[in-house]
Amino acid sequence: MAENQTAAVENFDWNAIGKKQDLYSKDEIARLESLYDQTFRSINDHELVEGTVVAKNNKEVVVNIGFKSDGVVPLSEFRYNLDLKVGDKVEVYIESQEDKAGQLVLSHKKARAMKSWERVNSALAGDEVIKGYVKCRTKGGLIVDVFGIEAFLPGSQIDVKPIRDYDIYVGKTMEFKVVKINNEFKNVVVSHKALIEEELEAQKREIISKLEKGQVLEGTVKNITSYGVFIDLGGVDGLIHITDLSWGRISHPEEIVKLDQKLNVVILDFDDQKKRIALGLKQLTSHPWDSLSAEIKVGDKIKGRVVVIADYGAFVEVATGVEGLIHVSEMSWSQHLRSAQDFLKVGDEVEAVVLTLDREERKMSLGIKQLTPDPWANILDKYPKGSRHTATVRNFTNYGIFVELEEGIDGLIHISDLSWSKKIKHPSEFTKVGEKIDVVVLDVDVENRRVSLGHKQLEENPWDVFETIFTLGSVHRGTIISVSDKGGVVSLPYGVEGFCPKKHLMKAEGGDAALDENIDFKVIEFSKDAKKIIVSHRNTVEAIAIEEKEARGGSGGGKKDKGNAASKETKDAVKKVKDNLEKTTLGDISALSDLKSEMEKSEGKSKE
Repeated sequence: MAENQTAAVENFDWNAIGKKQDLYSKDEIARLESLYDQTFRSINDHELVEGTVVAKNNKEVVVNIGFKSDGVVPLSEFRYNLDLKVGDKVEVYIESQEDKAGQLVLSHKKARAMKSWERVNSALAGDEVIKGYVKCRTKGGLIVDVFGIEAFLPGSQIDVKPIRDYDIYVGKTMEFKVVKINNEFKNVVVSHKALIEEELEAQKREIISKLEKGQVLEGTVKNITSYGVFIDLGGVDGLIHITDLSWGRISHPEEIVKLDQKLNVVILDFDDQKKRIALGLKQLTSHPWDSLSAEIKVGDKIKGRVVVIADYGAFVEVATGVEGLIHVSEMSWSQHLRSAQDFLKVGDEVEAVVLTLDREERKMSLGIKQLTPDPWANILDKYPKGSRHTATVRNFTNYGIFVELEEGIDGLIHISDLSWSKKIKHPSEFTKVGEKIDVVVLDVDVENRRVSLGHKQLEENPWDVFETIFTLGSVHRGTIISVSDKGGVVSLPYGVEGFCPKKHLMKAEGGDAALDENIDFKVIEFSKDAKKIIVSHRNTVEAIAIEEKEARGGSGGGKKDKGNAASKETKDAVKKVKDNLEKTTLGDISALSDLKSEMEKSEGKSKE
């Protein structure tokens, strides 16, 4: 009996305790268990699944993934999708099947992150339009949340027109296209402009197909640069070059237009292939040359403002869009080459004389020197031949010195007219640029505007006096100032230079006289026309030797003694003259004239 009791206990249905006893067959139980299992899905933690939005409020979104309980996801994870509604399918990541409160924990953000790179690459490959949430502004653009990835939206890719305020886009959900992905550095670049451009491209083709040269359209100033203005013609842009904004000269387009300004423009040219449109604004008004007063003629005085300065001249605006050129040669009567900046500067108000006027070619040349009298008009009265003046040294050439008598009147002093006595190799040895120099007018060529001047003519020709002093055979004290293979240059009294040939430099004790030696020289050749004196030291040595030989010949008295006495008196007289010459200052030309007059008087007395 005990065995029977044990078997009955082992077959006891513990699940039926406390429950209503229903009679189900085994098949019925299996069917019911299958139906029950189908109402739940088997899930694991950290798994990515798809769910359905079943409820939504201001803070949370309830998602059903087919589990025994629904999950709750913060609404902030769906801020990129403001159109989220009940019934939408969303991907979620299972954080935990059951938290402390028994709640299923889901994350949409992590689910997006897991598939974000796959979806981003797919969007780039398929040229897909995606949505993103603009999180914040950064340097050069905006940061956009795309599939949970922070993508960069450059400022140039926000819109087809330049954006001046990026902050107005922060917090907005916008459509984008993925334009670049760097998988190595996990960088994504998106563009909103690309979507707009696709729409505009079709509009451009339609607009350009209807364009014609000379057509006038209304546009809006879209962008201003230093070289021109971009105009929005309603879906297509055109450029007004700075030279086509105004007939007058302007330094920057902002002087004529401003941003967002509406204005009429004319189509100058366009390129169907490159889709470039050249526009003009000034062409809508008549050319200023057409309205220039017909009374203006050559010789008239006209006022204007300097608008451009160049080395060769200045452009003066006499009316808006009408300019005349003042060449630098028409700014002063002076013949010296100078720059226009020496006379004028931009912005100066000037008065000028119209020199040439070509209305067909729209060219005008002006002059300002014509407002003052031409100094050459009365040149013969002001600078007659033989008159003396003071001039300023302006320039040197190998053959002379150019000097300025006054503004606009220059003259040339030939190198041969600088000095009577000195041989000048280059004018720079005689004076310096900028210094004053006294001159005599030698000749005036009015037709060719040339004045020949002289400096040495201020004094008498000393060679007339030198001719009486440096006679052939006369002996003078001199200093050797330079030596060459051919001989030496000797400085003689009164600032005269002579030349001593090499063979005539020989001294009594043998050898040649050296540089800076002060010894006697005898004149062996004199030429007033060539201004040349040839001297010899050797001849003085030989003369002294002959005299000494004669002196050693004896003192027999009679005629011989008288001859020796006369010879001695002659030597003393020559010595006296030489001593006087050495005491005389080298440049004392006035003494020469006195000496000449005394000699002429003595000659007259001897004749009487």
